[in-house]
Amino acid sequence: MPMPALDEAIGRKRAIDDSLGRVFDAATNENNELDLKRVPASELPSGVKSSHDLAAWIREENDKSGELGKEIEQLKAVDAAAVARRNGREQESGLGVENGTKGGWGGDGAQLTIGTAFTKSQAYKNLNGRSIGDLSTLDVELKTLMTTAAGWTPEVTRTGRVVDFATRPLQVAQLIPQTTTTQAAIQYLEETTFTNNAAEIAEAGTYPEAALALTEQNVLVRKISVFLPVTDEQLEDETQVRGYIDNRLGFMVRQRLDSQILVGNGTAPNLRGLNNIVGIQTQAKGADTVPDAVYKAMTLIRTVGQAEPNLVIMNPTDWMDIRLLRTADGVYIWGNPSDAGPERIWGLTVSQAQAQTLNTGIVADTQFIELATRSGLDVQVSNSHSTFFIEGKLAIRADIRVALVVYRPTAVCTVTGI
Repeated sequence: MPMPALDEAIGRKRAIDDSLGRVFDAATNENNELDLKRVPASELPSGVKSSHDLAAWIREENDKSGELGKEIEQLKAVDAAAVARRNGREQESGLGVENGTKGGWGGDGAQLTIGTAFTKSQAYKNLNGRSIGDLSTLDVELKTLMTTAAGWTPEVTRTGRVVDFATRPLQVAQLIPQTTTTQAAIQYLEETTFTNNAAEIAEAGTYPEAALALTEQNVLVRKISVFLPVTDEQLEDETQVRGYIDNRLGFMVRQRLDSQILVGNGTAPNLRGLNNIVGIQTQAKGADTVPDAVYKAMTLIRTVGQAEPNLVIMNPTDWMDIRLLRTADGVYIWGNPSDAGPERIWGLTVSQAQAQTLNTGIVADTQFIELATRSGLDVQVSNSHSTFFIEGKLAIRADIRVALVVYRPTAVCTVTGI
């Protein structure tokens, strides 16, 4: 018996697919690329006047085709059930029913399932332990094999864990003494002239004259910032998103600060990093070993900078070369490979910083370095950016304002050529 609803659904889906096919054919260029602007006016659906309208029409028609496909599958299932029911009625008239069963119903009036009908069929009873042969007398017509592809896809619940992208961690900022400021710049006085003519004199002798001069120094506060666009729905529908974005944007700002502390070039709006501070000292490795060059830099800080070094910063690749140093007979100087090994050189803490320039180390007395924070990490949300308001988007931004001050440049020494 024909099923009009099924035939109608198939016809409607075929008409939609044909319309989509004509549009796609007209939009495909000689390079097999889709260009909606190529579609002539004669092929445009009613009411469509631009490529933007056409893209919206394609999405709408494609959705309709998909819904009709689902409806067709459901109607086919109904049709298959009707066929099975008709087969049951034929069997009721003497075509394979036994033990009091009639059609799709058991002798007690209970409806037979496909599985029950199969086990009651003569074909199944004739198997008697042998392989399946002729199933022509099967009471119910078996259709599609039930598999994962044709049945239910197993439901999987995602965990709450997010694996962060592999990127450089924070390695330096926490080693620098930190203060706060309410100003837009750090101003201080540096004693730039110190002439000590103190000497012994005879009775009634002339006192020798000393000289002192101060110079005002100024270090501007700089801003480091970043923003991320996100839709209203993403923030509304997933509670974990806001916290995740806040954390990652904050990390991005601090990671950039970590780099600026070391290699910022000082050109506005950059900070001036330790490697580029005017007046710092330099010790070339030359023919020395790296440990010897580091010790000579420490001596420069003590004798010229009149400071006491307490920190060494190196790129991990440069520190690796030191960690692998061995004696002539192969003994590791910085400890056995089975041990963690000291992260120290000449008694100073070594910080391995990936942002540090390769082949250049820093020795410093952090007593004369300061990271002054004008405003800590600030995260704000707004929809006023560009056309975000009418597009249902939000801009989440994060920033920090800081100044890096090196009060005594000679208390810092780079070791080059390592």
